[in-house]
Amino acid sequence: MNNTAYIALGSNIGKKETYLKEAVKKLHEHPEVQVELISSIYETAPVGYENQDDFLNMAVKITTSLRPEELLSLTQKIEQELGRTREVRWGPRTADLDILLYNRENIETEQLVVPHPRMYERLFVLVPMSEICPEIGEVQINAVTDQEGVSIWKKTCGVEEFVHTES
Repeated sequence: MNNTAYIALGSNIGKKETYLKEAVKKLHEHPEVQVELISSIYETAPVGYENQDDFLNMAVKITTSLRPEELLSLTQKIEQELGRTREVRWGPRTADLDILLYNRENIETEQLVVPHPRMYERLFVLVPMSEICPEIGEVQINAVTDQEGVSIWKKTCGVEEFVHTES
C-alpha cells in the first residue's frame, strides 16, 4: 500500500452521519485500502444547486495499492451501495466520494481528474483537508472568496472509533 490518496466525503439526505460512517467503513474494510486519518465533520451550505438540505462533509487520508482508476471504481461502487442517484448536477445525495489527491500525481482522463479540479475553490473541501493534509494550509483557505457556510459539526476521534460507533 504505497500510494497515498485523499478523499472528500459528503451527504445531505437522510441520516447523513450514518452515510459518512458507512462510506468510511467500506473504504476501511477494503483489503487494498487503509484509512489513515479522518477529519472532523463539517456542516456546509450547498454549492451550485442550492435548493437542497445542508451537507455534512469530511475528508480522509488513505494508503492503497489500488491504481487511481481502481480507486475511482471503488468510490463509485460505495456511492451506489449507499443509494446514490445522479439526477441533478450537484444535487442531493446520500453519499458523495471524490478523489482529491493521489500521491503528487496529475491525472487527466475522461473519468478522473486529479487534483480534483474544484477543490481549491471550495471551503467545504479545504477546511476538512487542512486537518489531515499539511500541504493544504491557510493560504489556500484564505484564497477562497466565499468564506460562508462551513462550520464544525462534530469533532471526530480516531479511525477505529469512528467506523465502529453507531450514529
